[in-house]
Amino acid sequence: MKTSHILLSAAASILAISVSAPGLAKEKASEAKAEEAVAPADKAEIGTWGIDLSARDTAVAPGADFFRYANGHWLDTVEIPADRSRYGSFDMLRERSDDQVHAILDDLAAQGDGADALDQKVGAFYGAWMDQAKLEKLGTKPLEPYLAKIEAVDDRDELLKLFGTVGYASPVGVGILPDPANPTRYVVAAGQGGLGMPNRDYYLKEGAEYDKFRAAYRDYLIKIQELAGIKDAAAKADRIVALETALAEVQWAPERQRDIKQIYNPMNREQLMELAPEFDWAVWLDESGFGKVDTVIAAETTAIAASGELLESVPVSTWKDYLTAHFISDNASYLPKAFDEAKFNFFSKTLRDIPVQKERWKRGVDLVNNNIGEAIGQKYVDRHYPAESQQQMTELVNNLVAALGERISKSDWMDEATRAEAQKKLDAFEPRIGYPSKWIDYSPLVVKRDDLLGNVQRAAQFAFDIDLARLPHPVDRELWEMNPQTVNAYYNPLLNQITFPAAILQPPFFDPNADPAVNYGAIGAVIGHEIGHGFDDQGRQFDGSGKIRDWWTKESAEKFEARTKQLGEAYDKFEPVSGVHVNGKLTMGENIGDLGGLEMAYSAYRRYVASHGEPPMLNGLTGDQRFFLAWAQVWRGKSRENALREQLLTDPHSPTEYRVDGVVPNIDAWYEAFNITPDSAMYISPDKRVKIW
Repeated sequence: MKTSHILLSAAASILAISVSAPGLAKEKASEAKAEEAVAPADKAEIGTWGIDLSARDTAVAPGADFFRYANGHWLDTVEIPADRSRYGSFDMLRERSDDQVHAILDDLAAQGDGADALDQKVGAFYGAWMDQAKLEKLGTKPLEPYLAKIEAVDDRDELLKLFGTVGYASPVGVGILPDPANPTRYVVAAGQGGLGMPNRDYYLKEGAEYDKFRAAYRDYLIKIQELAGIKDAAAKADRIVALETALAEVQWAPERQRDIKQIYNPMNREQLMELAPEFDWAVWLDESGFGKVDTVIAAETTAIAASGELLESVPVSTWKDYLTAHFISDNASYLPKAFDEAKFNFFSKTLRDIPVQKERWKRGVDLVNNNIGEAIGQKYVDRHYPAESQQQMTELVNNLVAALGERISKSDWMDEATRAEAQKKLDAFEPRIGYPSKWIDYSPLVVKRDDLLGNVQRAAQFAFDIDLARLPHPVDRELWEMNPQTVNAYYNPLLNQITFPAAILQPPFFDPNADPAVNYGAIGAVIGHEIGHGFDDQGRQFDGSGKIRDWWTKESAEKFEARTKQLGEAYDKFEPVSGVHVNGKLTMGENIGDLGGLEMAYSAYRRYVASHGEPPMLNGLTGDQRFFLAWAQVWRGKSRENALREQLLTDPHSPTEYRVDGVVPNIDAWYEAFNITPDSAMYISPDKRVKIW
């Protein structure tokens, strides 16, 4: 079974990013001090020059809570939409992207047979999703061939074959990625998986809230089995929950999974058999299409071994119940409304406090994006990505890289040998902007307007087959892990690439008519964040070629680790949900990225100022103040409590408020910009501020 794996997560640290400001008219420093300036001639989309000043709560001092100072009125007056678990700047921009994709999909669905072949596939995929009457008429019939495969299993070898089949659950996932030891080639990796709830904590944590989740999960398993006409649903649900709890007990915590030294364990077939003899690896790998593969990277070794023991000790009948329930659950949205509602009620309403399901067209946009995203991405780029954004983005990326180069050269904790290696890695960075240089060829994919479940399964198999075909060949550096219409960005340490899809290059991240300070504080800082991932606690273990290699001297590594430990301890103290703290180890890479990114962006902004002159005051705010307000505006957002709980337990990103208040107190320029004094609540003495990049 192909799976999203921890090694892949390490390879693509996902977070948002944005774009550059074009050069605006040069202002003289003397003019800035003398008078208030008017707004730019062309009004920015947000406010007059790029910041929504009405969102602030000026009754809160910047040094008391900068996140609330910048966003407090918005936080107090804006409600999270009923169909969302969280809402903020990212979500608002994603709404715009979804609306744009929706218009394209409606056009393609209406064209029918008159469209070209690719447009027909996209229109048919979306049309099959929107035809709810057809789903009700089909009932559970689409499930039958898939469940029949499970029913036909008689022994553990046949179980393994099904584990290796696309679309079926498995206690261990297998996938393909560039080899961390030689990133010019692909390798197969295996790691823990197979849980129905978000992660191990939902099975193991004590407390009434988690008891409620576990009881609701059991009820959900009963419900979907009964809807599918399966007998003895309650007894089977009990056995499934017991099995998944046993899996959870042996799985690694998410912060441990971030350690590349622990999860990079190449093994030949003999070693795999020693690790987990209960898995017949030859059978499993053959069924998965990896029959010629001799070496597999085993990630969470002890969890894999313990999963093998469970394969042996748990009856085949229970594993069949597990596979059946998971297949129904995974595909409930492509079945009649009762299945879809049951899934929503548990995963969204119970686990994330979302009261209302998204409109169907919105979920249809997600479906197409997730399954055949580059097919719609080509249309998106044609309609919504201006060519000038490519040039402006390149300019800003270059400015940020130069700023980091300066910071590396002036680092007071890095010795010359490590500094030289860091500069080599920075020089080797490869930015990709807007959209891929080549598109996926979807011509082999079969899409039927009357077979939604089949479309989803065939799309999953198609994606896996593409990966499988690449396995014997050199790594393709032109591939993208995101669609152009995705409001996000990422860094891949195995290829030393930073990638910025077209959809993120819009306000509040980038606006050609915004104040340069705003563009540098918003998109510039998140670009810096992605660049910084190459030098965070994970990324620093890879060199400029993407190879896992220790290029640090012992002295520099110890100084780096002392600083990151201090940062982690600060985040450990944050408690956004009663009894649940931010996990400083789990969120370490993203926190380093935020801090380093804002430091880089500020340096880049001051480079801009040096060549264009000190900026004017706007609405009583200096350029430096506007820079930091832009960062706070990017992270404006709020979450429902259970969604926030899930984020704290599973997500390597800190909650939005700490992406602001956990960062700015470490930056000297913030103190100077807002006159933060030692009696301010957020004040950190200069000797205790964390400075990395």
